[in-house]
Amino acid sequence: MNNTIKEYLVNNILLFDGAMGTYFASLEPDYKDICENANLDMPNTINNIHTKYIQAGAKLIRTNTFAANKYDLKCTESQRYMIIKAGYEIALQAAKDKDCFIGCSIGPIAEREAVLQEDIILEYKRIADRFLELGAKVFVLETFASPEEIRELAEHINSMNPQAEIIALFSVNMHGYSKRGLSYRKIIEAIKDMKGIIAAGFNCGAGAGHQLKLIKSADISAVNFAAIPNAGYPEKIMDRTVYQNNSDYFAETVAEICKYGVKIVGGCCGTTPEHIKKICDVLADKNLEIKKKSQGKSIKKTIITIRDNTFRDKLQRGEFVNAVEIDPPFGYDVSKLMEAAHILKDKKADIITIADSPLGKMRLDSLMMSAKIYREVGIDVMPHVCCRDKNIIALKALISASFVENIRNFLFVTGDPLPEDAKGEVKSVFNMNSIKLMSLIKEMNEEFSDEEGFYYGGALNPQAANIERIIEKVLLKKQAGASYLLTQPIFTQKDIDNIIIIKKRTGIKILGGILPLVSYKNARFIDNEFAGMNIPADIINSFSPDMSREEAQTQGIKIAVEVGQKLKNHVDGFYFMTPFNRAEMVGEIMEKLN
Repeated sequence: MNNTIKEYLVNNILLFDGAMGTYFASLEPDYKDICENANLDMPNTINNIHTKYIQAGAKLIRTNTFAANKYDLKCTESQRYMIIKAGYEIALQAAKDKDCFIGCSIGPIAEREAVLQEDIILEYKRIADRFLELGAKVFVLETFASPEEIRELAEHINSMNPQAEIIALFSVNMHGYSKRGLSYRKIIEAIKDMKGIIAAGFNCGAGAGHQLKLIKSADISAVNFAAIPNAGYPEKIMDRTVYQNNSDYFAETVAEICKYGVKIVGGCCGTTPEHIKKICDVLADKNLEIKKKSQGKSIKKTIITIRDNTFRDKLQRGEFVNAVEIDPPFGYDVSKLMEAAHILKDKKADIITIADSPLGKMRLDSLMMSAKIYREVGIDVMPHVCCRDKNIIALKALISASFVENIRNFLFVTGDPLPEDAKGEVKSVFNMNSIKLMSLIKEMNEEFSDEEGFYYGGALNPQAANIERIIEKVLLKKQAGASYLLTQPIFTQKDIDNIIIIKKRTGIKILGGILPLVSYKNARFIDNEFAGMNIPADIINSFSPDMSREEAQTQGIKIAVEVGQKLKNHVDGFYFMTPFNRAEMVGEIMEKLN
């Protein structure tokens, strides 16, 4: 190619190649290594794949270097360089004297759990530097989950070679969300202002039909947009991942995608030279031209009857609020839960909050119990939603259904780890953490008016050792849309002092946690068994093992009131944790504090 991609896109649709990894695996089923190593082991096979895609009509082939990083390959920097060099030179050889661009493929590092973020970014930069040393001019950053993952890399490439052209591709699922919980609209909005990016769009994650639906409902007019879908969704046959042979449907759908202003198309997982040839033929037959402006649909606001949200309104007006947590039962008997809810409403609690299987032990679902309380008791509710047990699809589905049940307030937490004795038969999900979930809900709120959307907060442990780290996380939660934080139980002046600092530095609403103790045994158990809950020895020793239930409860109320009196002027409300669902006890404490 004599011109640049940017120039080419003015009057043409750029056709990418198809999949390398899945196509290579279909040709070489006995090759057990990661396919990037085939650059050294089987260069002729890689060359042959590139050649087939060029012959099929591809105007850009991607180097076989998607996972060519030292973490995923588990190799040295020298070995990584050899694989990158071989991959680039094979593509050069295949494209020699052909009318075809070469895009240097860089994918996200998968093996990143024990790797620092700065080391990941450094690895990306080193990979790019190797390509630049080889004379590369086009970079395809593909299958990333967030624009922030590649922002620094794109700036680095641009600073090293301002003429370099970067295409950024992000993986979103059929519902339009990335693994980081970002919606496709949020990604499109973010990439508009990214320096050095000449085109961007979606690859992997979804089939052509689902990508078409997303693109039809998005405004893609501000960027040269790319759609590189999968060949549908795979199934397992004899331990092999197999995609449908659907090249006709795939090509017709990609042609339809082009009608909405998409300027780069091609194939990802499961696609073959046949898919690319069919796209080439269909585009030629229909003589499709690049649209100058996206025909995507505008975003519509959901129209729905607004209901009162007393808890939100009081907090926003600066009024003091009382939130009370009660635990759902382990079994089917909800009579005590409902009785506690009625008592707390009578005691003028502003909202009841329901824990989500705390400590990783199954209790009745927090969202369903909240809906029941709201319907039958008529008091605002705030279910806890933790990320331990549900993936993104389940979380979004449950929260959306909760809206239908008139639940508007939530507490989002990452969740306690599973107890050791449960790990053999139960698996944690942790598809998201609380901040990513908050970001997802923030985007969901864009569908509603300001008065009707979800109002949510997170957890705060003011006892943590590094207060700067706490403040950093609080600011991230606030940025993700959190309006308030509920703290762990407060027992000491140091906890209160930390709350004062956090509130001053972040400006977020804070509900101070108060956990009434009910006995000497209870105080010792919480101090020793619950992470992040430290009870001073003098408070524990104010109880006696010989106290009657009534005496111990009276002492617990006295301590809770004393803590609340010290805390009240520094927080926006109280968050009472009801011990053993003793609602009358919490009601008495509220009356004394008010």
